[in-house]
Amino acid sequence: MERVKSILEFVRASVRMMTTGGPLYWAWIVGLLALIGWGGLAYVDQLEQGLGVTAMRDPVSWGFYIGNFTFLVGVAAAAVVLVIPAYVYNWKPIKEIVVIGELLAISAIIMCIGFVTVDVGRPERAWHLMPFIGGPNFPRSLLAWDVLVLNLYLVLNVTIAAHMLYRGYRGRPYSKRFALPLIMLSIPAAVSIHTVTAFLFSGLASRPYWNAAILAPRFLTSAFCSGPAIILVLLQILRKTADLRIKDEALWKIAELMAYAMFINLFLFGAEIFREYYSNTHHLVHYTYLFSGIGEHRSIVVFGWASVICSTAAFLLFLVPKTRRNPITLNLGALLIYSGCYIEKGVALVIPGFTPSVIGEIYEYTPSWTEVRVAAMVFSVGFLAFTLMIKVAIPIMMGTVPGRAAAQPATG
Repeated sequence: MERVKSILEFVRASVRMMTTGGPLYWAWIVGLLALIGWGGLAYVDQLEQGLGVTAMRDPVSWGFYIGNFTFLVGVAAAAVVLVIPAYVYNWKPIKEIVVIGELLAISAIIMCIGFVTVDVGRPERAWHLMPFIGGPNFPRSLLAWDVLVLNLYLVLNVTIAAHMLYRGYRGRPYSKRFALPLIMLSIPAAVSIHTVTAFLFSGLASRPYWNAAILAPRFLTSAFCSGPAIILVLLQILRKTADLRIKDEALWKIAELMAYAMFINLFLFGAEIFREYYSNTHHLVHYTYLFSGIGEHRSIVVFGWASVICSTAAFLLFLVPKTRRNPITLNLGALLIYSGCYIEKGVALVIPGFTPSVIGEIYEYTPSWTEVRVAAMVFSVGFLAFTLMIKVAIPIMMGTVPGRAAAQPATG
């Protein structure tokens, strides 16, 4: 009974912290709610009229929604970049902030589920994927596997973060006996969510652009670049706006790990490029469309080259210790990595896989205004979730919860 009272007290305190803030905080919340409403109206229209209101058609049946989903799965998996040095190597500068990475992973998974939901023409039939209620065709169906690993990873991160914040609120370190097994399990779970997502692409035999064993390693290495890029910028914002104690060593270590991941990502990409251009089979047409265009169809060429240039420039900036420790070049590199990986997953991965189609048709896909508005809704839901969670986490991490004595940091 005492435990229940303690948990209810923590919940009430969390609600108080979420609903307390200055004008800037409330302007941000209202802005996100406005975007959710604006995009929600577009989604209602999509539900009524069908996916025909989007720019997706039979030749290109995956578009902006699935591109964002694929990118955000990588952002969610990137929590591993903080978890491994924090808990496997017990590196204190990162251990003090690892809960922020876990909260980002929760928000990213919420957005992933949102993008999958809006991409489905009849979301009310999602019960077919639920065990015992529907018929998920497990273990043969890769979609069933994706549902399983995404929800497992979400539950793991929610449980770990809630435990740490609750114990921090009570002024006690986290329970190693309870949390460490879950933390260790979250590492292969993070790898699995992006691996299964890659298998959804590479398992399509009729799409040679994706039908490659190297796709899963490429997904993972790019994930360990894009997600930490967001974390890097986010940590600096929190250090400035919330006076959160974040050591420079933690930022520099994250940047160093990103440099290693980006090198492997570029190497794997180069290996794929060599195979396609040196063998020069008819499957080269998809890379031709991406990097030089086919006839007058050149709408995504600029995106293909922008992805390569941004990723290469970011790798060079993070490779040199002097530039990755300089705040200006550090943030420039983070922005370049984010841009390069977002373009790679959102445009350079999805669109060339469908273009030309299996019958040689070229359909130039550009997201419709409906898709942009619905995507704004999904992103705003994720940003709102992260904002509310971080509003609770920061006072607990700093030991400044209103009405309580100085508490033990949430990470123990």
